[in-house]
Amino acid sequence: MKKAKNSVSYQTAAANKAKRDKYYKIISLCGFFLLWELMCRINLSQGWINAKFLPMPTGIITAVYTYLSDGTLLVHVGVSVKRVLTGYIIGVLIAVILGSLIASSRIMDNVCSPVLNLFGPIPVMAFLPMFILWFGIGENSKSILIAYSTAIYMISYVTEGIKNTDPLLIRSAASLGATPLQVFLRVKFQSAFPGIFLGMKGALGAAFGAMVVAEMMGASTGLGYIIVFSKNWFKMNDMIMAAVLIGLLYSVLFAVLTVLEHRLFDWRNQSKGGAVEQ
Repeated sequence: MKKAKNSVSYQTAAANKAKRDKYYKIISLCGFFLLWELMCRINLSQGWINAKFLPMPTGIITAVYTYLSDGTLLVHVGVSVKRVLTGYIIGVLIAVILGSLIASSRIMDNVCSPVLNLFGPIPVMAFLPMFILWFGIGENSKSILIAYSTAIYMISYVTEGIKNTDPLLIRSAASLGATPLQVFLRVKFQSAFPGIFLGMKGALGAAFGAMVVAEMMGASTGLGYIIVFSKNWFKMNDMIMAAVLIGLLYSVLFAVLTVLEHRLFDWRNQSKGGAVEQ
């Protein structure tokens, strides 16, 4: 009974802390935009810098309303979301497959690791012109670039997660008669899954970065295209609007992954509660 009460009290305290954290984050974000608006209005009166290059949040809201009114905002947002999700999902699948092969085979490790170490640090921007030449200026080159950025980021998480599986778990499964495939799927892969999911969350940022880069060249729609178009015509409100929307989209998708992570790996929170009780 005492352990049950301690567990409930721990979960209640954790829930209360999570609520407070959410309020603090919302207050922080609102404070940031209020401070931004205040500084812009002071700049209007003091003339520190050209006001055209320092748009106010209210001006960005006006730009959002303009794009909504002519019906183009949802088109640009929808295209960007479709591109990033397509490339991201393909990249995750490639990373899981290739990372699993590298972790399971010394030959694959010796063959692939030097190549990945060579190309991994190269910025994705350097590959965009080549991808356009190879795959054209259509959707294929953009999806492939996003998939490449996602996969190259995630592969190390998959590989290390599988390699770092507790040997005791592997020996226990083998002693119970599990086949090598069963050991891999039910022990190694499941043991590595929390680390893989962590890599998926990090790779989401890489996917969005590649999406923006891809839409800045050879695109006529998308939030990255709005940034380039607005730069050419000095429309700072539109440019900041597109950048803020990219951040919001990333935050929404990251939150979705975080919710999935909590639901899939709730046992980790429960084990923390048990540790506190002891």
